[in-house]
Amino acid sequence: MALNGSNLVSTEWLARHLDDSDLFVLDASWYLPGEGRDAAAEHAAAHIPGARFFDIDAISDPATDLPHMAPPPELFASRMRALGAGDGQSVVVYDGAGLFSAARVWWLLRLMGIDRVAVLDGGLPKWRAEGRPVSDAVPPVRDRHLTPRLRPELVRDAHGVAAASASGSAQIVDARAPARFRGEAAEPRPGLRAGHIPGSRNVFFKDLLNADGTMKPISELRAVFEAAGADLTRPVITTCGSGVTAAVLSLALERIGVADHSLYDGSWSEWGQRADLPIATGVA
Repeated sequence: MALNGSNLVSTEWLARHLDDSDLFVLDASWYLPGEGRDAAAEHAAAHIPGARFFDIDAISDPATDLPHMAPPPELFASRMRALGAGDGQSVVVYDGAGLFSAARVWWLLRLMGIDRVAVLDGGLPKWRAEGRPVSDAVPPVRDRHLTPRLRPELVRDAHGVAAASASGSAQIVDARAPARFRGEAAEPRPGLRAGHIPGSRNVFFKDLLNADGTMKPISELRAVFEAAGADLTRPVITTCGSGVTAAVLSLALERIGVADHSLYDGSWSEWGQRADLPIATGVA
């Protein structure tokens, strides 16, 4: 079985291939603190059969105070091997919100050189709404080898984003809600300034999704970016509050054929707290 270049798979597809020997399923559920949900506990109670829980906060860079930054490749490989992942597998990632944090793990796996990875369209809510099976069983872990191959072109740091903002060499696209982008709403993390990176455009990640949490058709995705004034002829840098929903934009860009895109890992959690970095407010 292979994903054949797909980056988004349906619940029907997963149901057909769930027992394939080379398929590895990850539950990448993650929720904002204010939601009052425990992703690990929810996974333990009910998950797609055979799925392992990918802890976004635990599998992150321990050398920074910024939230869930991409980990060093060696740490990533060690944690993935502990879950039973190995070279040569096809990976499907889902989450409990529909299509939210799974995109972040899709991006992270690609950053680490795992290309046979796709997001489950509509996630666990769609799977359960269709009456498909869930399990509380802990799947066995096989000892496998996994070799990360870092793709640095997929990630940007504050220095690179600042240079792109000043020169216009790349189009920066922000996935946060419009009021946060404009600086009219306070940031959920204390101590952050309000506003956006100068020159960036706002594509609220939820505008890329249907009501059931599935991603919109390709033609509609492109229309959303164009309506926001995003120049997709330039390289694109996605950003958000902490690097999670920026990956939903990255997934959408991949689907509409924009190959030259990267993600600002620190996102507003970093930019908003640094007084040396400029901000803009209002409509871009």
